[in-house]
Amino acid sequence: MRHRRTVPKLGRTAAHRRAMFRNMVTSLFREGRVETTVAKAKEARRVAERMITYAKRGDLHARRQAARVVRDPQTLQKLFDSIGPRFSERPGGYTRILKTGYRSGDNAPMSILEILPDEAEEKAAAEKEKKDKKKGKKGDKKARKKDEKKVK
Repeated sequence: MRHRRTVPKLGRTAAHRRAMFRNMVTSLFREGRVETTVAKAKEARRVAERMITYAKRGDLHARRQAARVVRDPQTLQKLFDSIGPRFSERPGGYTRILKTGYRSGDNAPMSILEILPDEAEEKAAAEKEKKDKKKGKKGDKKARKKDEKKVK
């Protein structure tokens, strides 16, 4: 019996779904983000997060399990060498879904599935942006005065 086993079928056979999510997850790891429908993104996120968890483990068995889904050797190497270690301290939630609107044609809700940036890089970027804003406020007044003089 399949009580409470709900998997969105997305109008595809099981083999087609499996192949579609393999391709989608491989593209996600290669490019860093994928634009797709919300329903597909939610399902692909489950597969992608499982692969990142395998990459965090990093042993041979985990690599072989991930290779069943991510069939491109270069992408698999990237997953285990850079993406997995990046999330070594994070207990899940490696991806995010950003809703982008509706597709023209069939009005399907679209979204972007992306891997979260490195937390250290994100903090550094936020601090840099803060400093730029402080400097920018002073610079803006000076720039406005120069612009006003040029106009006169």
